[in-house]
Amino acid sequence: MKVLLVNGSPNEKGCTNRALEEVKSELVKNGLEAEIFWLGKSAMQGCIACGKCRILKKCVFEDKVNEFAKTAESADGFVFGSPVYYSGASGSIVPFMNRLFYSHGKEFKYKAAATVVSCRRGGATMTFAELNQHYLMNNMFVVGSQYWNQVHGFTAEDVEKDEEGLQTMRTLARNTAWLLKNIEAGKKAGVALPEHERHIQTDFIR
Repeated sequence: MKVLLVNGSPNEKGCTNRALEEVKSELVKNGLEAEIFWLGKSAMQGCIACGKCRILKKCVFEDKVNEFAKTAESADGFVFGSPVYYSGASGSIVPFMNRLFYSHGKEFKYKAAATVVSCRRGGATMTFAELNQHYLMNNMFVVGSQYWNQVHGFTAEDVEKDEEGLQTMRTLARNTAWLLKNIEAGKKAGVALPEHERHIQTDFIR
């Protein structure tokens, strides 16, 4: 089983990465494969609502979104990480996740997902909630921990001192490993995936 961790910070080895490394290390200790995928420093194109992904089965823009989607096909779980900017997620990870889940949402169905955020002082829970919405409307299993999945610090060295934050990351990893192992055991035992009705989509004027 494999978990992909996304570093949505422009700083490859900053606070967000330090939190993800703690999760990755504990996942490996629990017998899972784990890999960190960094979004980089380049500007991330936002969704332009062209609808072409419904025809192409991928996003019309050839960048990190489609690159990650190919890797994600073989993954069982995901952890999306972001720093906190003005009580919200980074300018890279939001358009990345919007386009990823809109163009490839079906590929994430029945897989595990979690959010990890890092902040100097405040805004973590708002960012945490912002990113969680992507999983909650795509039939994913959202993994929690002993506290909100957040670490505090201005540098990666600061995060090292956040003992509770790092412990929360380890607990998240163990919970993720436990869930994925149980899903796998259920499949082997013949437990069927949930049956869904045909999707009904309405708005407030009809």
